[in-house]
Amino acid sequence: MTLVEITPDGYGVDIDIAYATVHNFTGKPVYRRAACYLHADTAELVRRAVELAAPLGYRLKILDAFRPSEAQWKLWEHCPDPNYIADPRRGSPHSMGAAVDLTLVDATGGRELDMGTGFDDMRPASWHGATDVPIQAQRNRLTLLGLMTAAGFDFFRNEWWHYQLFKPRGRYPVLSDSVLPEGMM
Repeated sequence: MTLVEITPDGYGVDIDIAYATVHNFTGKPVYRRAACYLHADTAELVRRAVELAAPLGYRLKILDAFRPSEAQWKLWEHCPDPNYIADPRRGSPHSMGAAVDLTLVDATGGRELDMGTGFDDMRPASWHGATDVPIQAQRNRLTLLGLMTAAGFDFFRNEWWHYQLFKPRGRYPVLSDSVLPEGMM
C-alpha cells in the first residue's frame, strides 16, 4: 500500500490538519503529530483539483486526509453516528487514504471561503444540498463540489468538506498508524 505525503510545496495546497488540534468536534487533538498522507490514486486527483482551482483564483486547504484506523476508533467512540462518522468495523475511506476533507481559500488573500458552517459541523446545515445557509456559501460549496467532481472525486452528501475515491471499500485496505514512516498517533 503506497501512501504519498502531501506537502504544501509538493502539491500547491494549504494544510491545517484539524485532528492534530483542538479545532474539531472532539475538542481535543486526536493525532499526536500533524501529517497529510493520501493513497497515490487520491493524491493524483488532488493534484488535478489544484490545477482546476488555480485559474479560478482558488487554492485547496486540506483539513484531514489519511486517518489511521486507531484515530477512526477514537472518533467513533466520541460520536458513534454513522450519518457523520464511518463505523470503524466497516472501515472509513479516510483510513484507506482514499478520502480528503478540505475547503477553498482565496489564492490572493489566503482567506477561507465562507461555506456556511465550519468543518465537522454535524448538522443538516453542513449537507451539500443545504439551502438554509447564505447564498454565497451555497455558491462556494457548489464551486468546491464542481472542482472536486471534475477532478474525479465522489462526495459524501452530509459533509460539504468530504471527498473520496469512488467505491473505495474492497479496493483499498484499512490501514493503521504503523504503515507511516513516523506515526501520527
